[in-house]
Parts: sequence; C-alpha cells; structure tokens
Amino acid sequence: MNIYESFIKIIELGSFTKAAESLGYTQSAISQMINNLEKELDTTLIIRSRKGITLTPDGEQLLPYIKNICNAHYELREKHKEMQGLESGFIRIGTFSSVSTNWIPTLIHDFKQLYPGVHFELQQGEYTSISKWVAEGSVDFGFVNPIVSGDLTTIPLAQDELLAVLPYGHELADHDEVHLKDLIVDPFIQIDEGDYSEPQHFFEKAALTPNTQFKVYDDYTIMAMVEQGLGISILPKLVLSRCSYHILTKKITPPVIRTISIAYKNKKVLPIASRYFIDFITDRYALNKKAET
Repeated sequence: MNIYESFIKIIELGSFTKAAESLGYTQSAISQMINNLEKELDTTLIIRSRKGITLTPDGEQLLPYIKNICNAHYELREKHKEMQGLESGFIRIGTFSSVSTNWIPTLIHDFKQLYPGVHFELQQGEYTSISKWVAEGSVDFGFVNPIVSGDLTTIPLAQDELLAVLPYGHELADHDEVHLKDLIVDPFIQIDEGDYSEPQHFFEKAALTPNTQFKVYDDYTIMAMVEQGLGISILPKLVLSRCSYHILTKKITPPVIRTISIAYKNKKVLPIASRYFIDFITDRYALNKKAET
C-alpha cells in the first residue's frame, strides 16, 4: 500500500520532498515508488518542474481510483480493529467551525470517557467539501446542511438561527429585529460555504440582492471585519455564541434558519468506533432520532 499512499501524499502536499518527510522516507525512496507505480500502470502520472508538480491527464483520471484503493485499505485496517473491539479505533470527521468550537470538544471528551483508546482526526471545511469527503471516503462522516448532501444519508441534529451582524453605531443598532431588505445596502461580507450559501439562498428567496463586497472563508474573520466597520454580515447563532468581538447581533424577520445534520454514506460498513460515535451524537442532539432521510 505504501506506493499508493505515497502518490496520494505527494498530490496532497504538492512536493516529493514534503511527502518523504511526512511519511518518513527518503526522497529517492519516494521517487522510486512513483517510478514503480508508473511502470505498473504503463503511463506517466506526475510532471515535475521548478514550479512544483502537476498531474498528467492520465494521472488526473487515475487519481480517484488510487484514492479508492487507499480508502479501501483504511477500511480493511479498521475492520480488523473492529474485530478487536473499541480499544484502538480511529474516527475521521468532516466538520465546520461552529460545530468544531461548540460541539466537538465536549462530544470527544465525553466519548473518550467511555472509550479512551479511540483517536480522532478532524478535517474542517464547508458544506460542499465535507459532503465530497464523505462521499469519496476521506472521512467516515461529516456535519453538513442536508440541502447539499446529495445522495448521502442524513440525520437532522439541530436548527440554528442565523443573525444579522452589525458594527456598533450602525443605523440599525436600536432595532430589535431587522428585515432582510434592511441588509442589502451596506457592504455585505459573505461566508464562503461552497456551492451553497445560506444567506444568499434567503436573499434570493426574497428576491433581494445584497451588496456583496467580500467573500470570506472563516466566521471569525468576518466578525473582526464587521468590528472594524468594513461591512455587515449574517452568521449562525451557534458560532456567535462564543463571540468575543465588539459587534451587534440582531434577529432577522422572517427568521433565517439552517439545519445542521450528520451525514454518512453507508453506516453498515463504517468502522465500529465511527458507528458508536454517530449513535452517541444522535442520542444527544438529533431532532428526531428516527428521522433518517
């Protein structure tokens, strides 16, 4: 398996040298592995230049299949661990910032009280990338908005209200609530959520167009920008609950609500530790423990 894992690591890190350091090999050993893989497949997979590495067209086409091999090998190892019980399980989760900061630490802490030998790997992204990771097997399951979950199985966990975020001194500061139409004049800072933006969805539903001047990946960067008076935004109440920035939050009318769900591809083939952790999460948060869509 080393030959396939090395190829994936080179693509992830964009460098033979970095891949060798990460995997504990010499650079020449990594290069030899790729040479052997290219001989096995009778093609050139990677082009090296001063600017870095790029995949050949054949490399692009074969990459998903090599990923599948690596993921299948991971599942084989986890199945072997499953047969030995929950003493040394490994759980891979795709998540986004509000869940990472407000739910995950407590969930992991409490779960490890029951199963101290279980280890975790968190990959943080937005809805689209998380759904993709789950579908391709890069993570065991993920937290998503079910609207962009595709064919994945989803369980709704919570409904989270989105709030308007304003700088102090804003003309809407004295309002108890604001309407979406009140938020289309000021420079708008949009959170990058992949192919689906919750604020943009609700603006479009109301036939409104915000004055979007910034698109930012991180919720906390948006708060800092609002604090500096660079614009306004709409953010989830969950992430705002730990806000330490000098900003105002206002309810929006009509309410803007998102559903946070857990998503997985096929629970039956997941490692036992991941299946237990999914059940642990749904027992604590699920809106309807029998509702799986």
